[in-house]
This record gives sequence, C-alpha cells and structure tokens, in this order.
Amino acid sequence: MSFLGFLLLGLIAGAIAKLILPGKQGGGWFVTLLLGVVGAILGGWLGGLLLNRPLTEFWDLGTWALAIGGSIIVLLIYGLIVGRGDKVQD
Repeated sequence: MSFLGFLLLGLIAGAIAKLILPGKQGGGWFVTLLLGVVGAILGGWLGGLLLNRPLTEFWDLGTWALAIGGSIIVLLIYGLIVGRGDKVQD
C-alpha cells in the first residue's frame, strides 16, 4: 500500500473509531489522522503477529477491520492519558 493510501486509511479508520466510541474525544482532524495512522500501524502489527494477516491491500475488508480495531485501541489509550476534560475545578 502506498504512503498516501496508508494516510487515507488511517484518517478514515480514526474517524470511524471516533464514531464507534461513545463520548467526546478531543482533537480535530489532525489528531484523528495521527491517532488513526498509529492505530492502523498497531492493527497491522497485531494482525500480522496474531492472525498472520498484515495490512497490504487498501480495499480488503480485513485491512479495514484491523485498522479500525487498532484505532479504537489507540483512542481508548489516548482517552485514558488525556482524560475526559469534563472535570469541574473549584
């Protein structure tokens, strides 16, 4: 897969992961792109390690599932690190 294809995959996977997860996650499109690309990398690594299925083809359903799953994991970790942002300060 080309570099631009991987960026597009990461952006879309990150946006889908944000739609799947409940609540408000901070960050705009650039943070979504970064988290999506990191998630796609994580999903590809885990897919290659556990399922012997790396991210190779852009239009493959398995590629999308791995990228979205990895993005969900990265968004969950990001939410734990950054926090919700809805805490009231006295």
